[in-house]
Amino acid sequence: MEQMRATTIIVAKRGKEVAIGGDGQVTLGDTVFKSRAKKIKKIKNYNVLTGFAGGAADSFSLSEKFEKYLELYNGNVKKASVELANEWREDKALRTLDAMLIVASEEDILVLSGNGDIIEPDEDIIAIGSGGNYAYSAGVALLKNTDFSPEKIVLESLKIASSICIYTNSNISVEKI
Repeated sequence: MEQMRATTIIVAKRGKEVAIGGDGQVTLGDTVFKSRAKKIKKIKNYNVLTGFAGGAADSFSLSEKFEKYLELYNGNVKKASVELANEWREDKALRTLDAMLIVASEEDILVLSGNGDIIEPDEDIIAIGSGGNYAYSAGVALLKNTDFSPEKIVLESLKIASSICIYTNSNISVEKI
């Protein structure tokens, strides 16, 4: 049975400014199933941004679990991420989830993987999903060679990815802190 996939997410940071963006495409096999999905979220109580790529239902489940841990640890992004990664790694049902999650705050950008890994990027930018490498490449170039805000870097990177990746569209959502 084919799985629904939600695709490209990118985060960029400059100083205390952080932006996350995602395209709107969800595919089922080789068919565009939805073109205006929202795969990013701003958790206002804690000034945290999240975004997901992978199996749509799996991604929603992980996002909800992250929010619960964020609340439990009073907005501590690293602690919430570690606890989610531990649960993800140890729980048999969670280990089968096919998704990645990006979480970002003014201090941290982290990627949580399906193996229960927590990855902190070397640069102040990271992208995941089918079009992630395209968005990431464009974003790194823009971050290093322009004075664009993180919001503009995210937007332009997703536009470039959508022009290259068949699983990424130009229905872009952006959130910032």
